[in-house]
Parts: sequence; structure tokens; C-alpha cells
Amino acid sequence: MQRLMRLYKKYQDILAYLIFGGLTTVVNLVVFYVTVTLWGWNYQVGNVWAWFLSVLFAYVTNRVWVFHSHFTTFKALVNEAVSFFLARGATLIMDMAIMWIGVSLLQQNEMLTKLVDQVVVVLANYFFSKWFVFKKNKATSADEQD
Repeated sequence: MQRLMRLYKKYQDILAYLIFGGLTTVVNLVVFYVTVTLWGWNYQVGNVWAWFLSVLFAYVTNRVWVFHSHFTTFKALVNEAVSFFLARGATLIMDMAIMWIGVSLLQQNEMLTKLVDQVVVVLANYFFSKWFVFKKNKATSADEQD
């Protein structure tokens, strides 16, 4: 049982990211489906709306349950949020390029392309979040070891 608990602690952030990343992907896919298929919007417009709403959801869940970010000042919170949205903006560009190639150039189904696209985007988002947005500074890491 202790071995299992050590494994859980070691991979806790990754497991939480997989759960909340999965839920974020569901938000993205549902918003995309509703805007493009049900409402008939252009797939790139629907993609941007899906991105925006899923990034809002992702920021809150990643901040609280995945990377356990704790800031005491409003300025630090704003800096973190801006960093998060900028990093996700980089993957939005990747997302839109994949969608354009899949839908406009290769004439593939929008939802199928979106599913493939989300695998690439979720992986990129994890690395951006872990390395740039929610990175632990040395003071925080030292405090956690006590």
C-alpha cells in the first residue's frame, strides 16, 4: 500500500492533469460541436470560441487542482493568468493550423480533425503549463521540502 501511495504522490500532478485536461477537452469539443454543427458557424470561429471557454475552465482547474498555485497578491495572480493565456494562445495558433490543414486543405471531417487536433494541443498545453506558467520557484520548492 505504501508503494502505491508513493507512486500516486509521484504522479499526482500528471493524473490530475489527465483528468482535468480530459474535461477541458470535453468542454472544447462540445462548444466546437454546438457552434459549428448546430449553429452553423465557420469552423475557425467556433474553434476560437471553443478555445476561449475551455481555457477559462482549464485555468481554474489547473491552478487549483493540478499545479496547486498559491499567490497572495492580485498582481501575481494577474501575471499567472496572463502567462497561462499567452501559453494557450501559442497552442491556439497550433490548433488553428491543424484545423485549417485538416479541414480546408485535406477536406477532412471537422469533428474528426478536431479530435486529432486535441491530442496534440493537450500535450503541448501540459508542457507549457508545467515549464512556463505554473513553474515552482526555488523558494516555493524549498518550503515544500520542509
